[in-house]
Amino acid sequence: MTLDADRLEADAPAPAPESQRARMGRAPVTTHGELSHLALGLFLERGFDKTTVDDIVRAAGIGRRTFFRYFASKNDLPWGDFDRLLDEMRAHLAAMPDDIPLMDALREAVVDFNRFPDEELTFHRERMWLLLNVPSLVAHSTLRYASWRQVIAEYVARRLGVGIDSLTPQAIAWSCLGLCLAAYEQWLAHDDADLLELLDASFRRLAAAYSSAA
Repeated sequence: MTLDADRLEADAPAPAPESQRARMGRAPVTTHGELSHLALGLFLERGFDKTTVDDIVRAAGIGRRTFFRYFASKNDLPWGDFDRLLDEMRAHLAAMPDDIPLMDALREAVVDFNRFPDEELTFHRERMWLLLNVPSLVAHSTLRYASWRQVIAEYVARRLGVGIDSLTPQAIAWSCLGLCLAAYEQWLAHDDADLLELLDASFRRLAAAYSSAA
């Protein structure tokens, strides 16, 4: 077999069983978001650990090589285009005037980070349920949470004129993550809850606590 043929075979979609071939007539998944959405459905239907990359690429109508251009691993799928969102939050914080109180700036940026179109909310809820409840994803999430905290700590350190690794930026970054996780848990526990309202309220309460302690 020639080298070119090897490359074509490597990028070919995994063979589909007869029960799934009817689905393969649709156009292949071609965006980050589409692939993440499709995978979320499979994870919830079959279980995260029982769903393989081959299952995902088969359902998506793409090859494994194409899959790995979008995501480094199966564990990254529930996070969607997380790196882009982090870049947007970093830019949002950088654009804020320095006369805005620190906790108000963080609250606004975090709420905006979690602002999704109505049609995306179901996917976001499914995503967060998986990330907070699947043990293998909970372990993997520590890497993503560290990247998220880094953005917060960078901003706090710049505002306070201290090193990013000093206590205050790190403590505030960890506090912000805790507020978000608490809000997510409340949101998932109550179907009628509004995530943005929960986040806003939790940050306001922390800001009030900091103010009274000062």
